[in-house]
Amino acid sequence: MRIALLGAGHIGQTIARLLGDSGDYQVTVMDKNPAALARIAGRGVTTRQVDTEDGRALLAALQGHDTVVNALPYHLAVATATLAREARCHYFDLTEDVAATKAIKALADGAPTAFMPQCGLAPGFIGIVAHHLTKGFDTLTDVKMRVGALPAFPTNALKYNLTWSVDGLINEYCHPCEAIRDGERLDVLALEGLEHFSLDGTEYEAFNTSGGLGTLCETLEGRVRTLDYKSVRYPGHCALMKLLLEDLQLKDDQGTLKDILRRSVPGTMQDVVLVFVTVSGLRGGSFMQEVFARKIFADRTEGAPLSAIQITTAAGICAAVDLFREGHLPQRGFIRQEQVELPAFLANRFGSAYQQSRQVESIG
Repeated sequence: MRIALLGAGHIGQTIARLLGDSGDYQVTVMDKNPAALARIAGRGVTTRQVDTEDGRALLAALQGHDTVVNALPYHLAVATATLAREARCHYFDLTEDVAATKAIKALADGAPTAFMPQCGLAPGFIGIVAHHLTKGFDTLTDVKMRVGALPAFPTNALKYNLTWSVDGLINEYCHPCEAIRDGERLDVLALEGLEHFSLDGTEYEAFNTSGGLGTLCETLEGRVRTLDYKSVRYPGHCALMKLLLEDLQLKDDQGTLKDILRRSVPGTMQDVVLVFVTVSGLRGGSFMQEVFARKIFADRTEGAPLSAIQITTAAGICAAVDLFREGHLPQRGFIRQEQVELPAFLANRFGSAYQQSRQVESIG
C-alpha cells in the first residue's frame, strides 16, 4: 500500500517509523518544514517537501498514492479529506474536532474510497473499548469514558506539561461536548462536570472536554441512559484553565493563550496515558458493571525515546490502517471507530502497544 503521510511532527514521525519498519507500506512523508523532514529521512520512508496548506500542490502530491494518513493540525482535516477524495485515496486521520468529523462523514457518502477519521487515543481507542464492553450487556445504563495524557512528574501550578498539540488541547477545552443524559442526546459545556477519583493511590480530577466520544453518541442513542467522556488531569488543573479561558477571557483570544502555553509550559517526553472505561447495565437479570483500565508509559529507550502519547496515538492510526489493509474493515464509505473489534485491535502488531501496557486492577 502506498501511503501519503501528511505531517512530520512528533506523531507523524512515530507513524512513519511504525509503518516504514513494517515492510508492508511504501510511505512518503509530506510536510512544508524541511527540518522536520530531515529528522525522518533515512528511516525506510521517502520524504517530500510540500506546502500542505496549498490545495493545488497537495492534490498533485497525492497522485499515485492509495491512502492518505493525515497527522496535520485538526483545522486542516476537512480540506485534506476533500483532496483525498478528489485524488481517489482512502483517508485516515487523528482529528478530535466534532464539526470536522461530521463534514468528513458527508464527504464519505457515496465515495468509492474509505474515510476513517478519529483514529488516535480519544477519540479512537477509547471508543473501541467502550463499544466492545457494551456488547456484554442485555440493557445498558451508563457508559463512562475517561482518558488522561499526563506528565509523569508534574512540577508547575497547572500540574501539566505539553505532551501533544497545543491547538488540539485548546480546541477540546473550548468547544461544546456531546453527551447522553437521561437518554437524551445533548451538548454540555467543556470544563464542567468536575469529578475526583483515585487510581493506584494517586488523586485525579476529570471534566468534560470536546471530541472524545467520536461517533458513539449516534451509535448508542436510544440504548443508554448516560454516556459521557472526560479528560483526566491532576487536581487543580481545571480551575486554573477556567481562570485563563473564562475569567481572563482568553477563550476569545486563543492565539494569545497558545503563545502563553508554548512559552511558559514545557513539553515532556516523560508522560503516562491513563485509559479507563466503565459500563453498567443489566446482564441476565442482574445489575452489573465492567471496567477496562490501563496505564501506558513512555518508552525511554536510549537513542529512540517515545512519549506515551506518541505510542498510543500512532498505534491507534497504524492499527486502523493495518486492519483496513487486511480486509477487517469496510473498504469504502465512512468507517466508525466502533466498527473495529477490540480483540482484533489488541492482537494487531501496532495495536498491541495497548496490550503490553499495565492493566490496572481496581479504581477507587
